[in-house]
Amino acid sequence: MIRSFDPYALLRPLIFRMNPEMAHHAAFTLGGVAQRVPGVLGLTRSLCGQPDPGLAREVLGLRFPSPVGLAAGLDKGAELLPLWKALGFGFVEIGTVTPRPQAGNPKPRVFRFPEENLILNRMGFNSEGAEVVARRLKRRPAGLVVGGNIGKNKETPEEEALKDYEAAFRAIAPLVDYVALNISSPNTPGLRRLQAPEQLKPLLEGVLALRKDLALERQPLLVKLAPDLDARELDATVDVIVASGVTGLIATNTTLDRNIVSEMNRAKVDALGMGGLSGRGLKIKAREIHRQVLSRIPPHIKLMACGGIGSGEDAAVALQDGAALVQIYSSLIFEGPMLVGRMNRDLAERTYYSG
Repeated sequence: MIRSFDPYALLRPLIFRMNPEMAHHAAFTLGGVAQRVPGVLGLTRSLCGQPDPGLAREVLGLRFPSPVGLAAGLDKGAELLPLWKALGFGFVEIGTVTPRPQAGNPKPRVFRFPEENLILNRMGFNSEGAEVVARRLKRRPAGLVVGGNIGKNKETPEEEALKDYEAAFRAIAPLVDYVALNISSPNTPGLRRLQAPEQLKPLLEGVLALRKDLALERQPLLVKLAPDLDARELDATVDVIVASGVTGLIATNTTLDRNIVSEMNRAKVDALGMGGLSGRGLKIKAREIHRQVLSRIPPHIKLMACGGIGSGEDAAVALQDGAALVQIYSSLIFEGPMLVGRMNRDLAERTYYSG
């Protein structure tokens, strides 16, 4: 059976000998070329398979072919949308997109820990800027749900953050199916303080007012949260989001908590300095956040579960807990692109899955 062959298993040792950011750029260059070669996307669909029709679901007023999506952070500039669709993703979240171009933090800024399936990153919202990304989005493939994750530029003071979110929203929102506000990356100084109710409330009011001015009231607007809020802080933040009229939440972003790393590797991680951790070790912490959020939100507000999800079983658990959709990122790096098809097939085969 053609799907039993996984070329990534052969390529992974070579890929993992490369610097992570160099490997990322090489993969995107190859992916961009592949999208332009006749027949490659069709072969990809044959290798990976497409989602079973039974996986399709209506969420946020949108139809998702599968509940498995690509989290923001991998395809920041909407470069490989046709390829993600061919791999079997039900949706893709591009970004984080900032209104103005910025280089992000100094390199090196991405580190892999294959022994723990963890990634440490401090990219810092490297972005080509909203104008460039918007031009690509105008050529997006049909039949793929695309979300736009937006954030503020590093040099923008917190008190002026709303202006940046408005500028990015104005450029990106008309070209995507939903918008996510990233207020939870640990790699932009002060960004996470926007999760505090006194700062979050006016930010949401401003973006929602702009959404209305642009006649996009029906477009879903979500907020992406950090996994490092304590229980009281999380409740207060979620309550502001619910009261605002926002459509949903995404939980979680990367974590600053080094306790998710095994003791034998913690010193190695600490030696690399600051940054957010993602991957398998985040699963338990993220699930606790998912459950707390779900206990706090009414049925009409939906949760996209993210953090440590790396298999069909992980996805099924998140969906059983009450999440409407799931997102993956780090697991794709460690398991390869055929993971998407495996997750879709696993979900379709699980008798307890409720689509």
